[in-house]
Amino acid sequence: MSKKKLIIGSVSLVVVTIICTILVQVFLFKGVFMSKSLYEKYKKYDKLIALENIVQDDYYQDVDEKTLITGAEKGLIQSLEDPYSQYYTKEEFDLLKEQTQGSFVGIGIYMTGNDSDNIVVQSVIKNYPAAKSGMKAGDVILKVDGEEVKYSESTVAASKIKGKAGTSVVLTIQRDGKQFDVTVKREEIIVESVRSEVKDDNIGYIQITSFDKNTYNEFKEAITSLQKKNVKSLIIDLRDNPGGLLDICVDIADYLLGEGTIVYTKDNKGETQYYKSDKNKVDLPIVVLINENSASASEILTAAIVDNKAGIAIGTTSYGKGLVQSVKEFNDGTGYKLTTAQYYTPNGDYINKQGIKPSIVEKDKEKQLDRAIEYIKTKK
Repeated sequence: MSKKKLIIGSVSLVVVTIICTILVQVFLFKGVFMSKSLYEKYKKYDKLIALENIVQDDYYQDVDEKTLITGAEKGLIQSLEDPYSQYYTKEEFDLLKEQTQGSFVGIGIYMTGNDSDNIVVQSVIKNYPAAKSGMKAGDVILKVDGEEVKYSESTVAASKIKGKAGTSVVLTIQRDGKQFDVTVKREEIIVESVRSEVKDDNIGYIQITSFDKNTYNEFKEAITSLQKKNVKSLIIDLRDNPGGLLDICVDIADYLLGEGTIVYTKDNKGETQYYKSDKNKVDLPIVVLINENSASASEILTAAIVDNKAGIAIGTTSYGKGLVQSVKEFNDGTGYKLTTAQYYTPNGDYINKQGIKPSIVEKDKEKQLDRAIEYIKTKK
């Protein structure tokens, strides 16, 4: 063979090798088009697929494939070690949506988590089973009917706590270093998130227990009713309010404030989104009551009022949750809640794990409302 033919043959072999390499990178899985970058992205899950096969082949008991996949999906979110982010099965996501609708069968508590992944009772709804059984804000729920529960799987815990009206659930509680069981009878919980009345000297009082789907409409009705009674000032009680829907909180702040910033958020790309209020406002002196269980949306509303100089806060330092979660549902009914941004008060303060320190500190819960009334009388 001539030297020229040998060179041509070598070049042809190199070209064929390159073409074959490109084809492998581009055409995978029986001709499905896939770019090299996409191939590399999925290749990193090789070990996960291998582990699934090993478990299915070698585990000493039969394994449900769907359970394995769900476990992997949950584990991906749990690896963030963020107590506010979670993956939900369809049943769990249905429960999550139910929590913002205003009624459910349960015991009447709102839950949060701590750094130890424990479930903590953030607030107890008055006149419902948990309150009647002596449960308090700050109680740690260790077990439900003898099974240990964690906040990273709080929706699973919620599904165990909920059930048919008239049935009972046994909760193992930790309080002040002591453990004990509480038996609570379930019933239908109809949550009215807004309550109002007129205090002495025409002082309007509004308590908001959560920011749910109907809270804004309930709030407007309460304000309208109070204004018809010619109130001269307003106390907004956000004590033990665990938060809720951001858009509802923003709507309420917009209703109260004049033109200004309510809150702004910043995502992992540094992009900022501002939530603004218009010129219309409720032109009354305002005092907000907060405590250590006032969290998230409660803190957003408090900061909006204080930073825009529409009122002051009285009570104790709030919970300190300056993170925003996005909740999304997949087509199959499963879904997730993921922390996607941090929020900042109008003055630019980041209150996560810091909380909002009230303008007037009053540690005695029984005296906080009286302090608010005393203060607001001077502003009428």
